[in-house]
Amino acid sequence: MEQPVDDHNPPASCHSMPPPPSDAVASHSSSELEKVLSDADLPCLKRYRKATWIELKLLFKLAAPAVMMYLINNAMSMSTRIFSGHLGNLEFAAACLGNQGIQLFAYGLLLGMGSAVETLCGQAYGAGRYEMLGVYLQRATVVLMMFSLPIVVVYVLSRPLLLFIGESKQVATLASVFVYGLIPQVLAYSVNFPIQKFLQAQSIVAPSALISLATLGVHLLVSWIAVYRVGLGLLGASLVLSLSWWIIVTAQFVYIVASRKCKDTWTGFKWEAFSGLWEFVKLSIGSAVMLCLETWYFQVLVLIAGLLENPELALDALSVCMSVNGLLFMVSIGFNAAASVRVGNEIGAGHPKSAAFSVMMVNLVSFMVAAAEAGIVLSQRHIISYIFTGGETVAKAVADLCPLLAVTLLLNGVQPVLSGVAVGCGWQSFVACINVGCYYMVGIPIGCLLGFKFNLGVKGIWSGMIGGTMMQTLILLWVTFRTDWNKEVEKARKRLDKWEEITEPLLKE
Repeated sequence: MEQPVDDHNPPASCHSMPPPPSDAVASHSSSELEKVLSDADLPCLKRYRKATWIELKLLFKLAAPAVMMYLINNAMSMSTRIFSGHLGNLEFAAACLGNQGIQLFAYGLLLGMGSAVETLCGQAYGAGRYEMLGVYLQRATVVLMMFSLPIVVVYVLSRPLLLFIGESKQVATLASVFVYGLIPQVLAYSVNFPIQKFLQAQSIVAPSALISLATLGVHLLVSWIAVYRVGLGLLGASLVLSLSWWIIVTAQFVYIVASRKCKDTWTGFKWEAFSGLWEFVKLSIGSAVMLCLETWYFQVLVLIAGLLENPELALDALSVCMSVNGLLFMVSIGFNAAASVRVGNEIGAGHPKSAAFSVMMVNLVSFMVAAAEAGIVLSQRHIISYIFTGGETVAKAVADLCPLLAVTLLLNGVQPVLSGVAVGCGWQSFVACINVGCYYMVGIPIGCLLGFKFNLGVKGIWSGMIGGTMMQTLILLWVTFRTDWNKEVEKARKRLDKWEEITEPLLKE
């Protein structure tokens, strides 16, 4: 095992660091955490008690606003489905199929590619290379915009694609109308995800949460007007959702340009954003594949459910559960973001013990929150469907699926956090291989076998897919437990040196 990094003798590339941003409280606490964990003179119990308090303050400063932001963003999408659901059960099924079956394709791909920014910005910020963050942000936006154009083609062809995989003509036609209104949202994703990761790497999360909260109020009012007063139906609901995302993007960019907190990391538009694009594409592809395989996994569940007998009831019941899961999954995504930032910052700063301790704490806290969520869902399983759509038949079907939903929520307390650790360390390609094996070679085949061969329907499909998720989670737990954090520190330094070499010639011109 390599010797721990000496904080008092940083590598030569770090000697000429710019002065830290004025709000360097998190950085100071991070250094304090490493000192506490390394202090052999402190009794073990006292050492870990002090370390726990320091880490919890750092974690909740990141996780609380991140959870709020992701919950609000998901609430916008959910409210759109709720508005659609109260037009009728068919419209609800169509909106959910368009959202879960098509829109998540773009969300998973572009959010995954944006996660490359999380790796690079998190480690660069921890290492004190602040000027690189703005370049990474712009480079990511260029790459994501390029990749969003083929996705728009998929949106345009959504109706024949849904018919091709066997969805009913009536549901596929209405779903495609809903999807057409989401085309502007794809372009908003291309800008929003790099901006989010850029801010999160600096522990700036609260402004994004407040912007999302204000936008949610506008979204609800305009959606009500468009769907019910003007009568634009499904298309109006999805167009308003696209508009809301562009409001968020614009407000966040204005904050970056105007805020003093970003003065060291945003220094204006740079031509070097167009350099090293291929290197960034290669890194972001690994991130995209990792997250896409996770996001699309439950998207496949919705698509397969559409092939069952009585697909409208199956889609309605499953869509209610997936909507609840999606909303509460945003809590896990908030912890995912916090884990990624904490681990990336710590290994970038050369703090291996802090990185390992952060991983343990964020997993513990996230699992406790997930257990509470699962308990609430089980206690309310008989009435939860009425939030989305009416009908006693759907309510009974949802109540029957809620035990599986509770198990999924428990797994969400750990699995997304471990994925966040993977992003912070830059393990995306490795995790993508694990996801292929566990999800698509184990989970989906077993789910289809249980669902169709043994006539267990949605419950069988979902049970098999839970098995795939559980296998992936256990593997990631084992890999994380065996990680040599000193080696991860050295890898981070080599990665940042490589990316700085790509950009430095242009910076000097």
